[in-house]
Amino acid sequence: MRFDRREFAGAVADVGVLVPIAVALIVSNGLSATAVLLPAGFLYIAAAFTYGLPIPVQPLKAFGAIAIAKGLGSDEIAAGALLMGVVFVFLGRLHLLDVAARAFPKALIRGVQLTVGLLFLKIAWGLVLDPPKSFAEHALPAAWAVPLAAAGVIAAISLRRFPIALILVLAGVAMMVAVGAGDAALGPSELAFPTLDWATMATAFTVLVLPQLPLSFANSCLATADAARVYFGEKAKAVRPGRLATSFGSANLLAGAIGGMPVCHGAGGLTAHVAFGARTGGAPLAMGIALLVLAIGFGAGLAALLTAFPLTILAALLATAGLLHISLLRDLREPWAWALALAVGLVGFQLHLALALGGGLVVYWGLRLAGALARARPRTA
Repeated sequence: MRFDRREFAGAVADVGVLVPIAVALIVSNGLSATAVLLPAGFLYIAAAFTYGLPIPVQPLKAFGAIAIAKGLGSDEIAAGALLMGVVFVFLGRLHLLDVAARAFPKALIRGVQLTVGLLFLKIAWGLVLDPPKSFAEHALPAAWAVPLAAAGVIAAISLRRFPIALILVLAGVAMMVAVGAGDAALGPSELAFPTLDWATMATAFTVLVLPQLPLSFANSCLATADAARVYFGEKAKAVRPGRLATSFGSANLLAGAIGGMPVCHGAGGLTAHVAFGARTGGAPLAMGIALLVLAIGFGAGLAALLTAFPLTILAALLATAGLLHISLLRDLREPWAWALALAVGLVGFQLHLALALGGGLVVYWGLRLAGALARARPRTA
């Protein structure tokens, strides 16, 4: 593992996804701040030693967005995390995802990565134009926030050879402490273990788990494994879909047991870590330790502190990761591959990733079957 300024810069590059969802779950849904950060911290540390690469850890985005929008309580969220954990540990340990991954061509995976990149841009735009309620007290007006975030994107892309992400995050932390230090408190927040029954489990499965399953399968498993191979080649041979499913599934069993935030891996987060300098397991190890320190040392006052973190910095990092993630499409060569990737990406972004994946598979394998039948048909004189 490597520990230097570029590795540390890469370590913090994905906070644009983590912080807003974590804060909303703490403030709006009543989750313990310590419980929210512990699963992410432990999974980052596990990823550092399991893969030796900057494998990211992110909240379950669709899951979190639905839970926040519907105001679900900690019991439903915990039930959903447990169900996600059971499903993906089961699929991962039986290597079913490694088998299923062979059916997905590169163009289809690039389409998934396009969807994720566009979603990152959409979230970044929403952070500055329509700030989440949790951040509203400290948010800048859009007239200031949009140009500042755009300047941050330009700086982040043009200065990637320098530890620009680390500089931006440290500046954000300094502003956060300056604004919210009066409400800070030391020590962990109280852990509230969930109370589960069949009604709670049924609600969690239908409302939270079903919409998240295709996104986790496609992005957390298939697209993350593919992005790791693009960035690291043979060094990423251990980053397989089934292994990724097992690692984040195990973390979700912990999240469900303590009423915490469900987590996953993500191809967009891998792009963020790599783009800003991370190359080894040092980045996830550093990030994991930082999250554990925050969870245990400052969990009691973390909700007040995090809401003061500048949204313009989060949006800039998130938008930069989205743009760089979309650039993964550049290795496509054939026109049909570009057409399939664009179609899958846009359908996944505008409608639903499950529809995009299903439609893409039907089109790809339908064309392959038609071609095989055409070649096998005997020629007539």
